Amino acid sequence: MAKSDELNPKTAIALARTPLYSLALEQKARLTAFSGWEMPVQYLGIGQEHESVRTSAGMFDISHMGKFAFQGKQLVEQLQPLVPSDLRRLQPGQAQYTVLLNPKGGILDDIIFYYQGEDAAGVQRGVMIVNASTRVRDKAWILAQIESAEIDFLDLSAEKVLVAIQGPHAYSHFQRLVEEDLTPVKAFEHLEATLLGKSAFIARTGYTGEDGFEVMVDPDVGIELWQTLDKAGVTPCGLGARDTLRLEAAMALYGQDIDETTTPLEAGLGWVVHLDSKGDFIGRSVLEQQKATGVEKRLVGIEMQGRHIARHGYPVLSEGQVVGEVTSGTQSPTLGKAIALAYVPTALSKIGQSLDVEIRGKTYPTVVVKKPFYRSPYRAK
Repeated sequence: MAKSDELNPKTAIALARTPLYSLALEQKARLTAFSGWEMPVQYLGIGQEHESVRTSAGMFDISHMGKFAFQGKQLVEQLQPLVPSDLRRLQPGQAQYTVLLNPKGGILDDIIFYYQGEDAAGVQRGVMIVNASTRVRDKAWILAQIESAEIDFLDLSAEKVLVAIQGPHAYSHFQRLVEEDLTPVKAFEHLEATLLGKSAFIARTGYTGEDGFEVMVDPDVGIELWQTLDKAGVTPCGLGARDTLRLEAAMALYGQDIDETTTPLEAGLGWVVHLDSKGDFIGRSVLEQQKATGVEKRLVGIEMQGRHIARHGYPVLSEGQVVGEVTSGTQSPTLGKAIALAYVPTALSKIGQSLDVEIRGKTYPTVVVKKPFYRSPYRAK
């Protein structure tokens, strides 16, 4: 991909640009540095973009994400030790949200693995989407763990565009551009299809809490897709709305809500840990111990009891003592309330628990609430 001709004044490192960068300029997007990329943070405004996704349809350029393709015999068996989820459960066309773990059970990254099936010769295929900030590390980690002589690994990150179309009207806008019927495709299912007359990898996944699709295509197809959807009235959206949407849905952001120091059990991701149905995996002993004795801290949802917003890094207090820290926080456009995620001791993690957040030297009341903060009635099942 093309590199920025200018240097980011904060880091003095050239920022990468996606193939849709020129379209963002045409649409007068406000740009920002994000994980080494120059990305749109907003187009029309975060509030308007957020509302479009919740009530109609919005689209996001997420081409900065890492995109890996795998092919080989016993692919699933080779990936099994890297994650706590039992990938053998997957049927062709299904996907699993899961995490890569280090030996201490800490989260190296959260990923989605899409299983594409096995051919007559026993060769299995799959696609993995990883975070932009961890792509290089993930690639090195995965290649160090698998038998690369038996598995063909292809990094498609620089070759493919990734576009997310999200919202209750995403299906109707997108289906008219796809030759195949998307009706049978359920949440966390995928297929290879024909989009605008070209081949495309299409998944019914997203990071907004709404129904929608994530589409991996060649750059020329991605540009045409963006322009076509724009003309049809789909709202271009930036990273700002993506963040408020995912937080309302209580979806973790890597590097803030989850990282190498947190385990999936502490982060409320116990549903991706399949201790009973799979064998050994990296970090298993730590998760088994936590399962047996319980975790000391939990990632909880909190709701501020006033107009003040709890931001990343703000201390969480109980009876005047610091007991935790806010990992993500915003003013929820949908709910009209200040919401946040925070790690607190397990003893203080029950719904209804009163806590305080320190903001610029003063404390303000908050309460632990059920996650997600918002559940869309339109989300695909």
